[in-house]
Amino acid sequence: MPRREILDRIQKYVDPFRVATGNGFRLNSVDPADTCGLQLGKGEAAELLARGTQWLAEEQDMLYAQDRWSLLLVFQAMDAAGKDGTIKHVMSGVNPQGCQVFSFKQPSREDLDHDFMWRYVKCLPERGRIGIFNRSYYEEVLVVRVHPEVLERQRLPAADVGKKIWDQRLADIAHFEDYLTRQGTIILKFFLHLSREEQKKRFMQRLDRPHKHWKFSAADIRERGFWADYMHAFEEAIRATASPRAPWFVVPADNKWFTRLIVAAAIVETVEKLDLSYPKIDAAKKKELAAARAALAREK
Repeated sequence: MPRREILDRIQKYVDPFRVATGNGFRLNSVDPADTCGLQLGKGEAAELLARGTQWLAEEQDMLYAQDRWSLLLVFQAMDAAGKDGTIKHVMSGVNPQGCQVFSFKQPSREDLDHDFMWRYVKCLPERGRIGIFNRSYYEEVLVVRVHPEVLERQRLPAADVGKKIWDQRLADIAHFEDYLTRQGTIILKFFLHLSREEQKKRFMQRLDRPHKHWKFSAADIRERGFWADYMHAFEEAIRATASPRAPWFVVPADNKWFTRLIVAAAIVETVEKLDLSYPKIDAAKKKELAAARAALAREK
């Protein structure tokens, strides 16, 4: 099947979950169990994903060689939504040399002594590379918003901690992303939308399987108690920061195979539109290569 036709089919499945403008967006408009009517077996889904990862690997090689664009992939979700697994499977074919993954944990004392974006800016991808943020600066308007005690630890001047702080932070993030896109950084943001019922099921599986006990934390259960607060925070963040140049993809996450396919499709679709190619060789370079070939040929 020609790539153009494949891209058209990809777009049909990706578009329902793309949020390029936040006006009127409602999180409950996306069903966490949606699969766009696709009914695939495990083998079929794996085969489709393998095609996508191969395609992405080819594009990533040209991205690295061209050294003009960078790609930032932001993943946000509730616990057990499958961020780690999605990153692992979707990026499985990418050359590690051209990819950087950062998983942001609780901020250090040094982090808290700087502005809220400081530690994230340090980890932005270089030109030619793909950067993956497993959680990101959006935590500053999610966890910090849900847990005011975290904001207190940031020791901001009292005059700057008012009712408008979340609107201000979201505006700062939107302006920051607009700036990055004008510097050649392509930004794709994924919210893996998991239902509360499916999260409970996955937590139970972790508790029932000894080899998954390491993934479980009592804090996971405590955070479930703030589910409604998190959903409100996510909805507000998506509304305020979705844009055509830095869109959100609110991806149903109750079916892992579908989540991975949509994420892979969204990345492939975006990178393919860059019309990447390997750098052209000028006359001087061709002469240099010819000389090198001749020198090697003379060796005995």
